[in-house]
Amino acid sequence: MNEGLVVISGCSGGGKSSLLAELKARGHRVVEEPGRRIIAEETANRGNALPWRDLAAFLRRAIAIAIADHAAAAGNAGWTFFDRGLVDAASALQELTGEQVLHPLCTAHRYHRQMFMAPPWPEIYVTDADRRHGFEAAVAEYQRLATTYPALGYDVVLLPKTTSVARAEFVLSALAERDR
Repeated sequence: MNEGLVVISGCSGGGKSSLLAELKARGHRVVEEPGRRIIAEETANRGNALPWRDLAAFLRRAIAIAIADHAAAAGNAGWTFFDRGLVDAASALQELTGEQVLHPLCTAHRYHRQMFMAPPWPEIYVTDADRRHGFEAAVAEYQRLATTYPALGYDVVLLPKTTSVARAEFVLSALAERDR
């Protein structure tokens, strides 16, 4: 288990990126979501590994990027916060294709035992050019992740629906409390 590598996951459109921006502003390392990076690259290169064109190819790329991000951050001192992680992509690929990738990959590449889950928050949910799915799909994704992370031995901490500043305080306090 890599005690300094912390995953922020949960419902798409639940305020993860805003929280991570606040953590970054406070001097913490932040690893951007693989999916957003893939979409930007595939769009620029007119590729097909996009969730609305070839979801399996998209998820396989997300897994590869998440593994590389994990390895790159493994030696960091202090906290490194991930906007989603390997569990998110591997669980989605396994659900989509039936390939048994989740346990082998997620056992080999562990994060901090405590992870933070953004709940569905319809009041702030919006779609954009990269997030084309509706709120119902986001909730289904959240439900899958809310089951998957504990099944892999993670302690799931639900993020409060509050400002990014208050959420950052909540995350840092929870991590400090756990380390006492």
